[in-house]
Amino acid sequence: MNEKGEERSAEELHTILEEHKNHGKGLIPILLEVQKEFGYLPKEAMKKVAEVLGIRPVDVWGVATFFNQFRLTPLGKNHIKVCMGTACHLAGGRLVLEALERELKIKVGETSDDGHFSLERVACIGCCMLAPVMVIKDKIYPKMSSFKAEESLIPYRQESKPED
Repeated sequence: MNEKGEERSAEELHTILEEHKNHGKGLIPILLEVQKEFGYLPKEAMKKVAEVLGIRPVDVWGVATFFNQFRLTPLGKNHIKVCMGTACHLAGGRLVLEALERELKIKVGETSDDGHFSLERVACIGCCMLAPVMVIKDKIYPKMSSFKAEESLIPYRQESKPED
């Protein structure tokens, strides 16, 4: 991140912390707002939250790692969610997830080194009749198979290739 980006981030974090300090809200609402602003919970932001609230950084870390809605790394440009609810699991969701892990060379919860893809396992997307289902960005991909999952990555890979 460049110097201007770091200044902007520091200002945004300061605004969030000041707002919550004045309203006496707890740690979880603050972390949710920080994540909403940054897309994840940066380590420096968690340290600052601890400092402002007068608690140990390890306590902030404990809360952030306990609840699965918090992310400790930025999401990829193309965030992929694979449904593992009952219908999707029974229809082969695990095979879809494994194919994506192989193809992207990342595990669930990780982001690719180039920042283009991140992979998440979710409990339910709400499209049980279309199982197994995955979502890339906001686009729903129904009735997936290992092959179809790999094939669905093609347009996203093309969009992330540098121009020749």
